[in-house]
Amino acid sequence: MTILFEKYHGAGNDFIMIDGRDTPESFFTTDIIKYLCDRHFGVGADGLILLLEDPSADFRMKYFNSDGREGTMCGNGGRCIVAFASSKGLINSETTFAGIDGLHQAVIKDNGLVSLHISDVDGVQKLSDGYLLNTGSKHFVTFRDDIGNIDVFREGRALRYESRFSSDGANINFIRMEGKQEITIRTYERGVEDETMACGTGSVASAITAYIHTGTDRSSFTLHAPGGQLSVSFNPVGDGAFTDIWLEGPVKYVFSGEIDI
Repeated sequence: MTILFEKYHGAGNDFIMIDGRDTPESFFTTDIIKYLCDRHFGVGADGLILLLEDPSADFRMKYFNSDGREGTMCGNGGRCIVAFASSKGLINSETTFAGIDGLHQAVIKDNGLVSLHISDVDGVQKLSDGYLLNTGSKHFVTFRDDIGNIDVFREGRALRYESRFSSDGANINFIRMEGKQEITIRTYERGVEDETMACGTGSVASAITAYIHTGTDRSSFTLHAPGGQLSVSFNPVGDGAFTDIWLEGPVKYVFSGEIDI
């Protein structure tokens, strides 16, 4: 079978985008997804995203990590699929789509940035060496002064599998404050099992953690990842709960192609 695809990235976090409305979901097995995401033998990407029909929204997003398994919510992937859906004429500048964690609103702005509404956060757990929270995906956030010298693959992998994060583990975010509203971030993503150039839900988790950890009254942050800049805003409502969470940043179309499976 010949598969048509497009490649997008959000701040270097890259995805294979496939219009799955004409291809059975069952075709995309774990092995096929791993092959497509392989950077040596396939197209190469952090993940693969299917655009599917949904009766309750403009479309449905089904996200797979590069290990071939379906993942939890992906913030940058969500922003990329909005641009992909727009290119297909499915939406205009605003949309509501379904993800694994429910419905998401998104806006394509005049400057080309894509802003995505993230599900509410209902609690943040403070640990001895960081914070654990779920922003659509589970994230552990830890502060590090030497962030530029961290071996993210080695240290992130060791933390990711710790038993305190349960059997499915957690994404690991190393962050450093750069003033009151600026954060440098590096992320080890489960499912990719490596450092990624950016992480959307990790940026949200890190911004919320920074708000709690520093005791600031600021509710918006700029995050500097290796692949680019993202911004996060939210409304703190007390007791570790946050609503009206938005993730914003660039989305870039890279190329289109077809591949025989």
